[in-house]
Amino acid sequence: MKIHVDIECTPEEARAFLGLPDVGPMQEALMAELQKRMMANLQAMEPEQLFKTWLPAGLQGWEQLQKAFWTQMGSGSGEKKEG
Repeated sequence: MKIHVDIECTPEEARAFLGLPDVGPMQEALMAELQKRMMANLQAMEPEQLFKTWLPAGLQGWEQLQKAFWTQMGSGSGEKKEG
């Protein structure tokens, strides 16, 4: 036996029917507070400090990564260097 029930309702109606709380106002308040804090932190930071925060190793780390990559590519090509 197979029973199929199709219910058309909005998410708000489903939450109310199942007795779940409406968290919309809490989410809006939380997002507003989060946006306020992020804007305050971004305004307090100088561009140089922001760059250092996002890329702590700076360009030196990128150079080391590039050197390691080229070393691996050169050693894996099968070419022998005569010296």
